[in-house]
Amino acid sequence: MNVREQLDILYRDEHFIAINKPAGLLVHRSEIDRHETRFAIQILRNQIGQRVYPVHRLDKPTSGVLLFALHQEANQHLTQAFMNNSVRKTYLAVVRGYTDERGHIDHPLSRMPDRIADKDAQPGKAAQSATTDYRRLATIELPYRVDRYPSSRYSLVELKPASGRKHQLRRHMKHINHPIIGDTTHGKSKHNRLFTDKFGSRRLLLAATQIRFNHPYTDRETTIRSPLEQNFSHLLATLGWCSLVEK
Repeated sequence: MNVREQLDILYRDEHFIAINKPAGLLVHRSEIDRHETRFAIQILRNQIGQRVYPVHRLDKPTSGVLLFALHQEANQHLTQAFMNNSVRKTYLAVVRGYTDERGHIDHPLSRMPDRIADKDAQPGKAAQSATTDYRRLATIELPYRVDRYPSSRYSLVELKPASGRKHQLRRHMKHINHPIIGDTTHGKSKHNRLFTDKFGSRRLLLAATQIRFNHPYTDRETTIRSPLEQNFSHLLATLGWCSLVEK
């Protein structure tokens, strides 16, 4: 018997639905992987038997809470909220080095249009404003040589982007010389390899853990949280950080 793939539903009402997107799953068809046949939008449509409207994106290697509208009017409301930067998102990441305890990154980012998903985007536009706040939750020094030092340092950070540019968190953390571990595009291959060799981690260590918005139909603040995937939480437990993450 052919069993349809099911996604973990975190929240649902008559207007919106949120899932816990697994790492490695595209939100929709993209130039990133022309041969990919699995997409969150199609799996969810098949699962609940109705059309869904993606109001934001998560990169393919990023896991966590992903929000959809269930009808066009709701889509318009929430799309406008995202454009106004009034939707507040929280992420968790493991990065190279010891970050400052807190920081604010204000660094414009050039556009990275996808020829399929962003087919209507105008090329050649100026870089877009982008800001991210971060807070360091923990640090660790591992007794493994990666570069010229006999040990390697890493931080667990909470990230809160105030805008939603493509690869924003990955590019911002690279900009301040603290790339996210497992990032094969903007990260450091030597550190990625260390986490693969020593901990069996083959994923981007970035997860969307919470989304908060003012519900346009109830006028209530709505918070949706997503648990970490098992491979992410297992790594944090190995590093002694599991107790720092909200359940």
